[in-house]
Amino acid sequence: MQIVRTIIWVVLALALLVFSINNWTPVEVKIWEDLVLETKIPALVIVSFLIGLGPVYLLHHGTRWRLKRRIRSLETAVRHAAAAAAPQQEESEPASPITPETAKNEKTETL
Repeated sequence: MQIVRTIIWVVLALALLVFSINNWTPVEVKIWEDLVLETKIPALVIVSFLIGLGPVYLLHHGTRWRLKRRIRSLETAVRHAAAAAAPQQEESEPASPITPETAKNEKTETL
């Protein structure tokens, strides 16, 4: 699985490199009336991608954190419920295993 992930990252890096080489032209981005930013197209595309990725990345990690906390609390509740149920079973008389020797003793006692 690691090799597949590595191959995907290499292909994406090569695609970004080819895109950057083919589109290395300056553009003007008008931010406000008096503020104009002159930059290259690949830089503009990469920065725009990262700005769009930020909120989704934070949402993903927040959701994973919340779900891990929920799973941990449910596992703890199950452990406590199992621990509370275990002493109740020990209070009842445990069944002794029947071995050939105990079976012979029980037979002689009943005669």
